[in-house]
Amino acid sequence: MEEDTGRRWSIGELARAGGVTVRTLRHYDDIGLVRASERTPAGHRRYTEPDLRRLYRVRALRALGVPLAEIGAVIARPADDLAAMRELLGAQLAGLEEQAARIARLTRQVRGLLAQLGRSSMPHPDQFMTTLEMISMLDGYFTQEQQEQLARRRAELGPEAVEAARARWAGLVDELLAHVRAGTPVDDPRVRELVRDWDELGAAFHPAGGQTEEAARRMWREQGTELGRRLPWPPERMAELLAYLDRARQAH
Repeated sequence: MEEDTGRRWSIGELARAGGVTVRTLRHYDDIGLVRASERTPAGHRRYTEPDLRRLYRVRALRALGVPLAEIGAVIARPADDLAAMRELLGAQLAGLEEQAARIARLTRQVRGLLAQLGRSSMPHPDQFMTTLEMISMLDGYFTQEQQEQLARRRAELGPEAVEAARARWAGLVDELLAHVRAGTPVDDPRVRELVRDWDELGAAFHPAGGQTEEAARRMWREQGTELGRRLPWPPERMAELLAYLDRARQAH
């Protein structure tokens, strides 16, 4: 049982002692988190020493990011219930680490966008908004770790190799679209060779043993039309090409 020294605080005095506002104390009272143990004959709140210590505990847990909804259950447990506190803080740490990783990813994205805006040639607003949309789309298909793996792989290849790969990919698109328009069977040796080149080119950007290649294919299958809008070829043609590629792979 917590000791009561006999000292009493009004709501304003407790607010100053606990480093909170009177409004916050009233809210804590409303939700049953820190209630005044006593009332004067006139109905004014009077807080005791145990009330003050309870407020300190609430503030400490709030500083750790613990939601108010969980704090009441925590401080209602015996002080020696360390297992419950360890479980709570473990879950809180995992949440904070996830939040820190998300902030780090956003920091990199914002830094990249600022670098784009700082270039001598300001990007067109539509181009800039497309970049923002692509960031959102990538987050839906690649984990943070996978995005970092892809970024490292591009850095390893270097800008010249990346640009050469883009040029080669554009050439493959043109060649394969010609076969799509001509109705060339997917098991034609010429088509098989182009599909092999396509897959080898894509694999060069994916770390060995990772799952980024499958995530990329899933993104193209599910978002092919939207991705196609950002390319120089008609979206419907790109959709036909992706379906053609899938049939060619299945025919092997």
